Amino acid sequence: MRELYPEIEPYRTWRLAVDDIHELHVEECGNPQGLPVVFLHGGPGAGVSPYHRRFFDPARYRIVLFDQRGAGKSTPHADLRNNTTSHLVADIEAIREHLEIERWVVFGGSWGSTLALAYAQAHPERPLGLVLRGIFLARPGELRWFNELDGGASWIFPERWARYLAHIPEVERHDMVEAYWRRLDSDDEAVRLAAAMAWGNWEGGSTTLIHDPDEPGNFEDPKVAISVARAEVHYFRHAMFLAPDQLLRDLGPVRHIPATIVHGRYDIICPVKSACDLAAAWPEAHLHIVLAGHSAADPAIVDQLVQATDALADRYC
Repeated sequence: MRELYPEIEPYRTWRLAVDDIHELHVEECGNPQGLPVVFLHGGPGAGVSPYHRRFFDPARYRIVLFDQRGAGKSTPHADLRNNTTSHLVADIEAIREHLEIERWVVFGGSWGSTLALAYAQAHPERPLGLVLRGIFLARPGELRWFNELDGGASWIFPERWARYLAHIPEVERHDMVEAYWRRLDSDDEAVRLAAAMAWGNWEGGSTTLIHDPDEPGNFEDPKVAISVARAEVHYFRHAMFLAPDQLLRDLGPVRHIPATIVHGRYDIICPVKSACDLAAAWPEAHLHIVLAGHSAADPAIVDQLVQATDALADRYC
């Protein structure tokens, strides 16, 4: 099985003001003359991590990574003004134009797969290829699956769900996303942080194939927990700023783009049906369902993602 490429440091980091409010943190790694690729992180709100650089051969790729609005090192932190899917799509284009890149590979997982599809559909002439992991199509059932009482995830992780539920009084549990939003938008910093940590414990500990119900999750850093929880709830309560079935409906202009879809069979956050539905509507794409959960770090997912990026490098380099 393929493994991640060795650790690598950026050869350049810089910032891009995209409006009067937001300034993005951007980094470039690998070969400045290599095949350009843009990495779209998940969440929304999670930001990029050093291991995200390692899905690409640094000798053959010019790797562009950035923290989306309000996430990571982008400023202002956790700010949701002018923060919608269309704003993020425009930011990707602004980065491409700033770097004077004509076309590039687009790589995204989880929410990053949603954003990658939205970007490709808005600018179908720009992607050289798409590598999509942990598909999330933002349909109504997907929006409710993981966070609401009538979803199904609570049946899979009941111990963790009980803690997520306990943070909200019973009278408010008919709409968990709105209940969490009231706390995440509170004027009281302690209330905001407690809600963010409860939200992150539910999601962050549910990503891997091997699940420990008592593991605290991967959003223990309060700053990360706040940006992830606020951004996710903001987007969820607005249906990710997409029309129902928009990403499947508008596949026509992108079906010519070489695409790989990688999904864990036991992904509880984004169930595998979404990947199957996308592949059925996009028969030209290559679907790989592997023995894994949601996490991009699960070995079987790493294997397929690295194979996909290597194949695109073989094609274009």
